[in-house]
Amino acid sequence: MARQPAPRQCAVEATEQVVLHGASLNSVLEPAVADLPVREAAWTRALVYTTLRWYPQLEVLVRESLDRPLRRKDGVIGVLLAQGLAEILHFSTRDHAAVRETAETARRIHRPGAVGLINAILRRALRETDALEVRIAEDPVLRHACPAWLIEAIEAAWPERAEAVLGELLREAPLTLRVNTRRWSPDDALAALREAGFEASLHDAPEGALTLAAATDVTALPGFADGRLSVQDVSAQWAAHLLAPRPGERVLDACSAPGGKTGHLLEGAGGELDLVALDNDATRLEQVRENLDRLQLDATLTAADLGDTDAWWDGRPFDAILLDVPCSATGVIRRHPDIKTLRRADDIPRLAAEQARLLRAAWGLLRPGGRLLYATCSLLDAENHEVVTPFVDATGDARAVDAGPDGPVMIPGAASRSTGIAIPPGLAGGDGFYYALLEKVDG
Repeated sequence: MARQPAPRQCAVEATEQVVLHGASLNSVLEPAVADLPVREAAWTRALVYTTLRWYPQLEVLVRESLDRPLRRKDGVIGVLLAQGLAEILHFSTRDHAAVRETAETARRIHRPGAVGLINAILRRALRETDALEVRIAEDPVLRHACPAWLIEAIEAAWPERAEAVLGELLREAPLTLRVNTRRWSPDDALAALREAGFEASLHDAPEGALTLAAATDVTALPGFADGRLSVQDVSAQWAAHLLAPRPGERVLDACSAPGGKTGHLLEGAGGELDLVALDNDATRLEQVRENLDRLQLDATLTAADLGDTDAWWDGRPFDAILLDVPCSATGVIRRHPDIKTLRRADDIPRLAAEQARLLRAAWGLLRPGGRLLYATCSLLDAENHEVVTPFVDATGDARAVDAGPDGPVMIPGAASRSTGIAIPPGLAGGDGFYYALLEKVDG
């Protein structure tokens, strides 16, 4: 009879799919833990996240510890060694237990011949921990556990804050909620959470944002099932406040999945928007529908490419457009540490070209006097103001405005750019974001 999978086996198999085969963490992690008891599943998730968070560092240390490179077919052994080093350097596992259990995992994944190598390398790491710490401190790639190209891009975009930004990307992101302030006051939401035993705190801004002290099953939160509470990062919550559509306006959420911002836009106007939620992925658009159903809100959901207007647009211009473009997602690495492994430097020009295409397409759908909010969760200039500023300069009826239809909305701590503002990761606990609000000049 086959043995039941153990947490470390599930962890290394999930991590292998990411780093050796290019799978996204979201697509492999939950299937990997589906058959584990609750506590073992939680441990497995923590081990995978920790290994991927530090993988650019761990991969180098493993490579340097080998007498000769591993054969391509033995790549999983390198992943397992990285996981063992993650336990030794970045986890609370007792040292010798980490060595013993990593070796046992090699047997479980049918690599018994690697046990001697694993024991030798991990025991050496235990003996030489002080020397490893010196080695890590001397090398930016190891210290920040970040590929060199991304370190350079962050240093260029955040010259005064680069160390803080890179350090923040190694932290776990908090669980932040959004209160539907049309149906529940933030103070009442906070009181209900505390009464139910959840430690939480309210943000000064934006209105309706609060953070839990510890991650939890959100479906157990009071107010979640009936749509009074939603999960949404605090930086992402600024989008609806910046665009601020008025009741009765025709609004386009141009890249809407999974629908967090769609719901927030509708909440802010009491549901009284003629809102089109567009996305080019019909499967992901189902997530928008599920979110709106829980919130008891409605929108027109359309699966199409934004630029293929003949396929979806009825010719009626929009008063306001949220253009949350596909990007490198470097601002959300805390939540998706696989980005550091999966993303490549040559992805950025390709993404920037697509972002510029989408911006041009969306502009043609906006009425004179209308507002467009360009948004990314990228930390990199090439996807942010270096896309928007040339567009504004070349477009006669485009004007950058501070934010909001009735006056500026200020985000304390955000950094000004040639056009728009950039939010560093960790500001108020939030992810890294960029926003630029543009107005289409009438006449």
